[in-house]
Amino acid sequence: MSKVNKKAAMEMSVGTIVTIVLLMSVLVLGLILTKNIFNSAQGAIKMTDDQLKKKINQLYGDDSEIGIYPENRLLKVKQEETDEIGVVVRNLHKDIETSSPFEYSVSVMENKCPVDDARVLSYIKLGQSGVKTIGVGDSSVFRVRFTIPSGAPLCTARYSVDVTSNGEFYASDDFDIEILAK
Repeated sequence: MSKVNKKAAMEMSVGTIVTIVLLMSVLVLGLILTKNIFNSAQGAIKMTDDQLKKKINQLYGDDSEIGIYPENRLLKVKQEETDEIGVVVRNLHKDIETSSPFEYSVSVMENKCPVDDARVLSYIKLGQSGVKTIGVGDSSVFRVRFTIPSGAPLCTARYSVDVTSNGEFYASDDFDIEILAK
């Protein structure tokens, strides 16, 4: 092989190595960016009550008695993980000048899982029901925390949030939980 051919082969090898290193760097940076995007897109569990209330108020405005976050009303939770649904109840009572007690409860509305409603309801670890006093025109946040156990069936269930005030029906809404593989 001539001296010119050896030099050309060496330059081509160096160029190929540089190209591979640059492409690997771009790939690693892309993976890090993707990981950061998915980590920042978690549900209501890491939001403070004020942040959650502000977000739901932005989504539903001031004319709705109840709002649920996330806005698509679908919470996807993997087995052995925990996440939350945020529920904001707004006191829109007319002709009342004082605060009113609001009671909420979460129940299974539609169960597409191969287990009974009691098992699906047991995925709620905190916030299945509660009572708060809310001033007229004000709102309050309720959090419903779900922990999906290992071995839970991969399915979807619809839950209903029912709110009463002074012992009478006030508002109702629903949301879905989709259980994903760990």
